[in-house]
Amino acid sequence: MSDRAEPHRVPRAPSLWQRVVPFGLGVRKPKHFRDMAAVAWRNRDNLGYAAEVLRKGVCDGCALGVAGLHDWTIPGTHLCMTRLNLLRLNTVGPLDAARLADVDALSRWDNRALRELGRLPYPFVRRRGEPGFTRVSWDEVHARLGARLRATPPLRTAFFLTARGVTNEVYYVAQKVARFLGTPHIDNAARLCHAPSTAAMKEVVGVAASTCSYEDWIGTDLIVFFGSNPANDQPVSTKYLLLAKQRGTKIVMVNPYLEPGMQRYWVPSDPASALFGSDLADYWFPVAQGGDIALLYGALKSLLARGAVDRAFIEAHTTGFAALEATVDALSWDELEASSGLPRASLEGFADLLASARTGVLVWSMGITQTAAGADGVRLILDVALARGWIGRDHCGAVPIRGHSSVQGGGEMGCYATALPGGKPITPAHADALEQTYGFPIPRTLGYTTPEMIEAAHRGQLDLLYCVGGNLLHTLPEPAHVREALARVPVRVHQDIIVNDQMFVEPGEEVWLLPAKTRYEQDEGGCETSTERRVMFSPELPRQVGEARAEWKILRALAAEAWPERASLLGCEDGWAVREEIARVVPFYDGVQHLRAAGDAFQYGGRHLCAGGHFPLPDGRAVFATPALPPREQRDDGTFSLRCRRGKQFNSLIYAEVDPLNGASRDAVLMNADDAAARHLIHGDRVTLHNARGRFEGRIFLAPIAPGNLQIHWPEGNCLIDRDRHDADSGTPDYSTRVRVERAATADR
Repeated sequence: MSDRAEPHRVPRAPSLWQRVVPFGLGVRKPKHFRDMAAVAWRNRDNLGYAAEVLRKGVCDGCALGVAGLHDWTIPGTHLCMTRLNLLRLNTVGPLDAARLADVDALSRWDNRALRELGRLPYPFVRRRGEPGFTRVSWDEVHARLGARLRATPPLRTAFFLTARGVTNEVYYVAQKVARFLGTPHIDNAARLCHAPSTAAMKEVVGVAASTCSYEDWIGTDLIVFFGSNPANDQPVSTKYLLLAKQRGTKIVMVNPYLEPGMQRYWVPSDPASALFGSDLADYWFPVAQGGDIALLYGALKSLLARGAVDRAFIEAHTTGFAALEATVDALSWDELEASSGLPRASLEGFADLLASARTGVLVWSMGITQTAAGADGVRLILDVALARGWIGRDHCGAVPIRGHSSVQGGGEMGCYATALPGGKPITPAHADALEQTYGFPIPRTLGYTTPEMIEAAHRGQLDLLYCVGGNLLHTLPEPAHVREALARVPVRVHQDIIVNDQMFVEPGEEVWLLPAKTRYEQDEGGCETSTERRVMFSPELPRQVGEARAEWKILRALAAEAWPERASLLGCEDGWAVREEIARVVPFYDGVQHLRAAGDAFQYGGRHLCAGGHFPLPDGRAVFATPALPPREQRDDGTFSLRCRRGKQFNSLIYAEVDPLNGASRDAVLMNADDAAARHLIHGDRVTLHNARGRFEGRIFLAPIAPGNLQIHWPEGNCLIDRDRHDADSGTPDYSTRVRVERAATADR
């Protein structure tokens, strides 16, 4: 380390008791073995099928890519609570159709209770003014919805796909169906998380996926997590981090909040760690929310001053470095300190860690991407990786870590408003080539992004909105606005495995519920793509719930019903034909057509993308970016910077009212102790957060968080988020805002 600066070391457990007591008894932590037993009990009515899913299926939780009980990175059993919490969705029986006859009472239930009703077993329809849903046949669905799709102007039709266990086959067929029908409005849940990563990575390094593999984490000198909490969101990764630590890796967190799961974690598959816990992160830089770009510019300024950049790599494999140097040189330490929320010593301490590491892996998630400068934040992370020569070689890489099992493949299949299959931009040449393959014309304009679909619906510009899973009522900012928008769409279709409150929004004219099979029930199996680009096959595990059908088959059948005279052009008659076509249309997926059994997989691009410094850009070189430093927010007006966070949940599926990692309830307002003291607030005090968009009632939860910053749970905090703030490159909403804090009128604590 430099003598000039000392990085922020992560404090260790303060007492010997917390380190020697077996299984962390008496310590705030997840109770993995107790929770596993509870999962087994919840699935006791279908344990045989649950075991089949766990032994043979590809995980439908996060995107680390576990197939069965094993992965491709390290030996041993891999099983996490994210996957186990989702298991009941795959084993539960059908709901009682009579419950949907009157939705007035159900509309007041929370989504956890609605999940417990069971699987959606049959097609249903509800017309405006009716109290609930009426069961209909698939023949009626095909006849009536097929006619609607044919009659609806294509530009007034939109499709949204979630990340809930959706396979690559579903994404691929969905985008083909949308374009067959003539609409460019097809988008997926990646728009709400890593779309800024896609935009920035394609521009800077020419790829839109992790440049390295998980095995590169184990043995690297340094791993830096920016706005990411893998202990909560990708818990299997803690075993990788534990092994990396044992080989000398230093782990750094850049985050406003000191996440307790990254501070210390009990890895259940490692006996010693399961008994006594393991320290993970070594250093923590409590950057202000939105201050990551300034931190990274400060690190580059320090690296340049000490000559700690890889000039040979830069000169041989990149362009634009001179412009970056000039930009960095023009930035003063005062403005970098003000924007990052950290003193110069901390910025230089972070640079020390970068400079002293021969190899490094930089990982980021939604703390970076879900901001107004999301793509710029990714660009600066890539700039640092390129400046150190950490792309395309062992134990080095840039990783947009995914939180959902399906989203990497969604964009690559072309299920995107802004790209064609293979992630190709929508240009005349690319459209010509795809039309020649498909045999029918496709739209040549950009489509609505997910937030734009809601805006169009609110303005009366959509006549039909088709949602494959998801709950836009809970995932987008300003839920009251979203509710109004949904109610204005004449025809809504919700294709899903369970019911949620979005379905109960009053119909414009009619709302359809279509019962889908899970990924494990999907005819002829299906595949997903992990964060490390591994395409994995999950075999069909036969189970029939009511009249549920494979998701891609529902979509294809409706398109064929709408235009029977052209239906033969759809192709994709079965799962094997879908994968054959994917291999032809998306060349880097060649090999997917050969996946047939549990455990079959391949990693496109191999261990490294951009290996040897060869980048898939016009001149083969990466391009340094020089984004502007975000303007400093005024902090002397009594407001706080607020950001949404995740607790024990999977996307908007909430599994516990209290986060087992930090003990925060769903109404917790994480606040710095000094900020609380200055306002005469103590732990547990009721407060109201408010701004021009809404109000949030919660309780103060004292936490190690950067001063001037607050965090509350998502999606509960969406009522405060401004729908008009988004990343300029991708349209991803900015899930941060500024709020005022007032003590609640009640004295109850």
